[in-house]
Amino acid sequence: MVLKNKRNITNSAQLRRTEEIMTKKKAKQLFDSGDIDKIEVGTFKGLAQIHHYLFSDLYDFAGQIRDVKLAKDDFRFAPVMYLSFALENIDKMPHKTFDQIVEKYVEMNVAHPFREGNGRAGRIWLDLIFKKSLGQVVDWNALEKADYLSAMKRSPIKDIEIKHVLKHALTNNLGRETFMKGIDNSYYYEGYNELSIDDL
Repeated sequence: MVLKNKRNITNSAQLRRTEEIMTKKKAKQLFDSGDIDKIEVGTFKGLAQIHHYLFSDLYDFAGQIRDVKLAKDDFRFAPVMYLSFALENIDKMPHKTFDQIVEKYVEMNVAHPFREGNGRAGRIWLDLIFKKSLGQVVDWNALEKADYLSAMKRSPIKDIEIKHVLKHALTNNLGRETFMKGIDNSYYYEGYNELSIDDL
């Protein structure tokens, strides 16, 4: 099924390519314009701001809590009827230490509040928390896709693996190059890898 979109695209391959181009351009703009510094850090409101920024030119649901069930492989994300409650609880979780930040990130991933684009918005959200609380971000370029995805898949049961993977990828380099490479890798994790962000 092709997601309803503002461009009225009905071909799934065309939509994926359009989505990659449009939202990578918006991710680039988010950093280069300085708008990223206006995002509320560590809250669902901040995550919704990121999601809306990236996806609002293409989807009406950008930044809005989903109203459909979501599952991936054999894992069901938070049921719609409990989603608002789950997000309120995640907002209350502390995010001062490395462990607290990752635990909050794992819970937000379980919530999966949006119809599409949770991973891409969520990784920017995570980096903003790391930056504010620890003065570091994840060097997504240093992570193996398979290691990250398998660790995230197991994280709702045991988060020690994702903590290990992320801890060994932290960097003090907070500049533009780290962010842009991170966006490319974030999209690669989701199967979007046709275009480099620097080519847009």
